Amino acid sequence: MTGAKLRHIAISVPDKEKAAAFYQNAFGMERVSQSGIAVRLSDGTVNLTLLQFRTDEDAGDERGKDFVGLHHIGVIVGDLDETGKSIEDNGGRTHAGPAGTVPENAERKYRDLNGVVIDISTAGWDGAE
Repeated sequence: MTGAKLRHIAISVPDKEKAAAFYQNAFGMERVSQSGIAVRLSDGTVNLTLLQFRTDEDAGDERGKDFVGLHHIGVIVGDLDETGKSIEDNGGRTHAGPAGTVPENAERKYRDLNGVVIDISTAGWDGAE
């Protein structure tokens, strides 16, 4: 498998607007979109999503709404099935994500061998090339 590119980093924060202001002011990132639980910024190549979960269910895993730190990464891939098989062949496993919903742009979710959540997508993320 070749051509995979890291293009999305998601950080869970206690105040998404305050965090967005920091990244916009400190690094010149641009706000490209937002939702009730997310502010999406971009440097023109990589999407940085700042997540502020309202409930444990929003968070979609055992870390819950109060978790602060790296939440997941996103990788643009050419083929979902091929990449998913490669992830599993190398010790990763599927990850269900938030109950009953498919997160935007996260066509499939996995955990690496250490438990880090990885979204794979052929469509990409707002502000990512």
